Amino acid sequence: MRRNRQKRVSSPSQAMPTLPPTGGRFHPLTDEKATLITDAAFDILARIGVSNAPDAIRELALNNGAQQRPDGRLVFSRTLVEDFIAKACKKVELPGYLKNRGIEVGGGRVHIGTGGAAVQVLDTVRQEFRHSTVQDLYELMRIVDICDNIHYSLRPVVARDLEDPLTLDINTAFTAMKATSKPIGTSFFEAANVAPVIEMFDTALGGQGAFRRQPFCFASICHVVPPLTLAEEACDVMLECVNQGMPLQICSAAQAGATSPSALAGALAQGLAESLVGLVLTNMMQPGFPCILAFLPFISDLRTGAMTGGSGEAAVANAAAAQLLLRLGLPSTVSAGMTDAKTADAQSGYEKGYTIALAAQAGANMINLSVGMLGSIMVANKEALVIDDDMCGAILRSVRGIELFDGAIDLDMIEQVVTGEGHFLGTAQTLDLMTKEFVYPSLGNRQSVNDWLDSGSQTILDRALARVSEIENLPAPEHLPADVEARLRAHFPIRLKD
Repeated sequence: MRRNRQKRVSSPSQAMPTLPPTGGRFHPLTDEKATLITDAAFDILARIGVSNAPDAIRELALNNGAQQRPDGRLVFSRTLVEDFIAKACKKVELPGYLKNRGIEVGGGRVHIGTGGAAVQVLDTVRQEFRHSTVQDLYELMRIVDICDNIHYSLRPVVARDLEDPLTLDINTAFTAMKATSKPIGTSFFEAANVAPVIEMFDTALGGQGAFRRQPFCFASICHVVPPLTLAEEACDVMLECVNQGMPLQICSAAQAGATSPSALAGALAQGLAESLVGLVLTNMMQPGFPCILAFLPFISDLRTGAMTGGSGEAAVANAAAAQLLLRLGLPSTVSAGMTDAKTADAQSGYEKGYTIALAAQAGANMINLSVGMLGSIMVANKEALVIDDDMCGAILRSVRGIELFDGAIDLDMIEQVVTGEGHFLGTAQTLDLMTKEFVYPSLGNRQSVNDWLDSGSQTILDRALARVSEIENLPAPEHLPADVEARLRAHFPIRLKD
């Protein structure tokens, strides 16, 4: 009877996932520890609060239930914070320039992207570090457009060949939009620069109000300067982005041992408090506004005070940050893959591997700074980007876990094999699952040693160089129509070459 029931089940192909995998099975914090850290974050906001609130933000906060200490710090009761958490957007839709390339941020779904605002790029062929340019930004994000395991792109480099802040903000947004039809992220030097970028996006999508209906770009804003100090200009940008309908990714990026406590639990409590105050302020501006909390607990190498992105402490702290936000039901971003290695070498591989894997397994919705970055996020590199894409395919497969779909355990098939040919290579299940249950590297090598030697002994860096060259020889992305691009170039100070 049991065997007959198993024989009638549906095909495995009916059960294969099409959405990004859901993390959250890895818990670096026990429930008790997570509760204690969360309670401490609420206590920090109620007792210590934040300083340096701009007048508009101070008025907004006080009118919505915050209190002011005699020294001017704004404090927020636990009840008030919990009320605004309840009102907050729990899943943020980020469409692409092409809508079907969008992502939904929240609920433990894991997405991987770029970010970091590096100021240098590594030319692998010349083994030369140089200042990053707007052309580098385009070339890196064009690679992102091709990579299957990179889901969005927050600008990975700063165009250092552009000095005027408005020109830089416009060109960063334009270049990202032109390079990829996936969701993009950008930043702003000042609030006045938001409206021209929105105008450009509206024009690109067909007219006034079009971007508000299809907000394919989010604003990455560091609303707080740790420890617990609001950033005046960033708060102004945040308010303007809310007014203009641009989704927010608000960042707390304290460095344990420098701008947050050296004890990781204390650093997490402070970082969570800083993240929550940004969420509260956003929802005071507009309840339910799409806002993603970028809770990025950076780590100091206490021997030098320098930031270390590839440490074991960074891996577990960011995984814990993802866990804490997932418990609160809030859309999350953490940092991972911020290797301290200067080239795409073995150190880069192992540091990126365990930091990204832990963040993904913990259920981070967006993993920023994760791909293509070197030198503690100060350097970007095209070859590292394609290697990391290959690595992330395996990491995302691990997040899927073991899937017990209908037909996964088929005793009739097992009996037929063990009494017949003695292997499963030619079974219908194996052929069906070959590209569904299994993920294969495109750059990683699985040849035997002799076959590898006979085929030229290429390293993964050799294959990455070839892959980058292949992508760069493909036709340029065409999602931005030529006539629309021409209008944008005529109206805005675009510096990216045609």
